[in-house]
Amino acid sequence: MNILIVEDEKLAVRKLTKLLEETAPEFEIRGITPSIAATVAWITENRASSQPEPDIIFLDIELADGQSFEIFNRVQIQSTVIFTTSYDEYALQAFKVNSIDYLLKPVQQEDLQRAVRKFYDLVAPGKAAATPQLNLEAILKSLHLQSPVPEYRKRFLVKQGARLLSIETSEIAYFYIDNGLTFFKNHLGQKFVVDYKMDELDEFLDPDRFFRVNRALIVTHQAVAQMQAYYNHRLALALHPALDKETIVSRERAHDFKIWMGK
Repeated sequence: MNILIVEDEKLAVRKLTKLLEETAPEFEIRGITPSIAATVAWITENRASSQPEPDIIFLDIELADGQSFEIFNRVQIQSTVIFTTSYDEYALQAFKVNSIDYLLKPVQQEDLQRAVRKFYDLVAPGKAAATPQLNLEAILKSLHLQSPVPEYRKRFLVKQGARLLSIETSEIAYFYIDNGLTFFKNHLGQKFVVDYKMDELDEFLDPDRFFRVNRALIVTHQAVAQMQAYYNHRLALALHPALDKETIVSRERAHDFKIWMGK
């Protein structure tokens, strides 16, 4: 079986390649493309040289140059498709094309094994290779059952003099770095030090409530008193309680920040 992998993350490519070697060693990876443009070019050149179509395309949805659904608008796909993505919000759209499965990242071996079995069941000799009529409602329900509900931090234990206090995350206005230490301020303006790096906080804080605006600051909606355009497509924030340093949303995060503020 010939395989094309469409994925722009090198780590994801390595992991999927390893899983395929363990799960379906008869699969031969004939190409790896990182973008919409590169995939369209690969398929076009492959056909021009009369090479066989890939039996399966493992297709990431979010690519560097857009969503991979655009590939289907630019070139006819004859292969069976198995989508891989970190998000389940595209499930309905994914199954409108030649897809037989939808794997959530990080891809697990048992999920890949299920997809491979499904492929063989659908395209085995004597069976039509056309896309089956799938029960989308059941698929979506299954996706939500497979997706673990993330556990986010609910409180922090901090010191105040000789006392230890348990502060709920709902009481926190923002986290910030000052002189190499990580602090947070609560909505009353009280300041506490926490023994975590910003990258660690970014992992276990609820993204619906907290947003990392730059390398040194994570804010809540309630803490943003004012925001305005700043040069180089950035945003300047005024926080409440006040923070005695310039508060700038980086250019890379400004668009997502505005979307988050509108939720």
